[in-house]
This record gives sequence, C-alpha cells and structure tokens, in this order.
Amino acid sequence: MTRLLPALLFALLPAMGTAAMERPESTDTVALGDSVPKKRGLVKRFLDYFNDANKPKEYKKFDFSIIGGPHYSTDTKFGLGLVAAGLYRTERNDTLLPPSNVSIFGDVSTVGFYMLGVRGTHIFPKDRYRLDYTTYFFSFPSNYWGIGYENGNNDANKSEMKRWQAQIQANFMIRIANNTYVGPLVTFDYVSGKDIECPELLEGMDRHVWNLGAGFAFSYDSRDVLTNPKKGMYLNISQIFRPKFLGNDYAFSTTNVRFDVYSRLWKGGIFAADFRSEMNFGNPSWGMMARLGNSYSMRGYYEGRYRDKHKIEVQAELRQHVWKRNGIAVWAGAGTVFDKFSALRTRKILPNFGVGYRWEFKKDVNVRLDYGIGKGGQTGFIFNINEAF
Repeated sequence: MTRLLPALLFALLPAMGTAAMERPESTDTVALGDSVPKKRGLVKRFLDYFNDANKPKEYKKFDFSIIGGPHYSTDTKFGLGLVAAGLYRTERNDTLLPPSNVSIFGDVSTVGFYMLGVRGTHIFPKDRYRLDYTTYFFSFPSNYWGIGYENGNNDANKSEMKRWQAQIQANFMIRIANNTYVGPLVTFDYVSGKDIECPELLEGMDRHVWNLGAGFAFSYDSRDVLTNPKKGMYLNISQIFRPKFLGNDYAFSTTNVRFDVYSRLWKGGIFAADFRSEMNFGNPSWGMMARLGNSYSMRGYYEGRYRDKHKIEVQAELRQHVWKRNGIAVWAGAGTVFDKFSALRTRKILPNFGVGYRWEFKKDVNVRLDYGIGKGGQTGFIFNINEAF
C-alpha cells in the first residue's frame, strides 16, 4: 500500500501558481553602490524553490525536492502529509537512459494514523537491469466489513479495528530483449488487527499474520517516461509463492497481472487505460486477500471494504495539460471481488469515476490530487506523487 490517505494541499497551491508566474526584474539600472546582492526573504526563497523544482538540473547527480501540507478527510480527520521525490541517472552522459526515481511518503493525523514508506525504480547503466522496490508501514484505526462482496456491501457490518501493517518487496529485473524483462522477486508482509469490534467477521482467522514469499515477474515496458507516461505500453505478470516450509501459517500463491496503454490524443491530451487483477490460490488470511480501493485504482472506495480471494479492475483516464504547470484528469472504471470464477456476477461490479488536479512538481513528476466516487456515494480525496498508473 502506498496510499497517503485522503489529503489536500490547497493551502500551498496559490503560492505555487504565484511562483510559476514570477519573472526576475531587470538589473540594467542597478546603482554602482549595489555590489552586494540583497538577501532573499523567506517567502521569496519559498516561491523560488517551487518555481525551480520542475526545471531539469543537469548539474545535479541527484535532483531531490520535498512538498507537504495539511489535509482533512472523513477517515483520518486533520493531518499532515509529506512527499519527497528524487530523480537521478546511473549514467549521466546517457540521455537516452530513463531516469531512476525514488519517492518517500509520510503522513500523520489526529486520529492516531501514521504512515511512512519508500518506493522507487533503480535503472542500471545501459538499462540492462532494473530494481523495483517498495517498503512501508502504517498504523490506522480503520473499519472492517468482513470477507466477500456481500459482507462489504452490508453497511451494518461496518466495525472498528486498529490495524498495523508493513510490507517489504523487491523485484530484480533482467533485460532479455528490447523493452522486455524477467527476474526474481521477494516479499514480506505483516498484518495485525487489534481492538477488533466484531471478531466474528474474521471467520476464525488469526489476528496477527506474517507471510514470506518469493517468485518471479515478467515485464514488457515501452513507456517513454516511467513517472508520467505519454505513450507506450506496460505489461507486468508476477507469480508469488508463500509455502508452508517458509514458515507461513497461511500458505497460498498470488498471480498479479497489470496491463497499461498510453496514447497522445491532441496537444496536451493523453489517454491512459489500465487493467489489473490479483488472484490468490490456496488459503490467504483476511489481511492478505485482494482488496479494492487505493490511490492507484478504484479511487474513492475505502481500501479493504470489499475483499476476497480475487479481484479484477479496469479504468480509463483522460489527462489534459491546461496552463503552465497545471493540468486536470478525469477517469471512469469498474471492479469486483470474488472467491471463485463461477461466482462472478454483473450485479457485483462496482462503478468508479472521478476528477483530479495535477501540478508539475518536477520534470515529469506530478503532484496528484484526486477525488474519487464509488457506489452508494462513497468518496475519497487522495494526495500522492506521480500518476495513478
């Protein structure tokens, strides 16, 4: 999970717009006595920081910037979110090599929610290898509805629990052909439920579960930019095994599929489409089941309200550059959860749509503010870095 739960930075946006429009004054009439430059004030330095953030910095080995601010949501109440983004190249003279990227995200709120994580992609010289990594932990007084579509659809099942969750995942990819990669992956997950209001909804499963897994992944990636694609295609298929002999109390395997396409429609207009599925075979625990709703898909749904062994999600998004560093996005999608393929029903398909604002924080790195809407008026604000897919 790399979701910074619903956040807004509107307090910063007016200053960002001002910074983007500022121009240095002419110095043609500087007096001879003004040989010492004036010190910049705090506000001026703040505006210059954001004004220069999206300009390529070829002289820097590592281009790193930070943004943050207050937010409010019905789930986490008042809080403070922080996102830091970095771009770098392992071969600075190779302009055809895509930049590696790293993001650090954190959040804390008045209800006791806190989160810290890191994710990124390290691209080795000549793009022979790639290392994708994610690690995070969070604690959240969250809600739980039980397992399966019917339980999630029942408002009366809404119950409270304090959930603590952590994940470490790494995937080392080896290029075997043009844009084509294959390689091993490892993952560790820990989920703990405390102060559970309705323990019967766990269906007898342990409250504290950890899982260690290993597997492999295949990827085809022709995207022009990893963090903000405008053209190309991305396919990723991964298989993770979590057997008993690794110490797992709940043994199961997971097959993940993600397929994205991107195309330019007109000046500043990008069409993006995304398909993803997660299939768990065996005996996954309540905390490791496929869950709808996060900052990348089915945006606006409470993460984990709908959970089961399997899920399928689709979404299409139109991204439009508007003015200077500002842009907007609209999307529509659908998804569902199920325990076996014979249980798939059209009435269980959940709709999703929404609108978002984009601000170019760095070159090809957008700050993303999304407002998603789901079934029955479920809504959610999302603040994150980079596009959803």
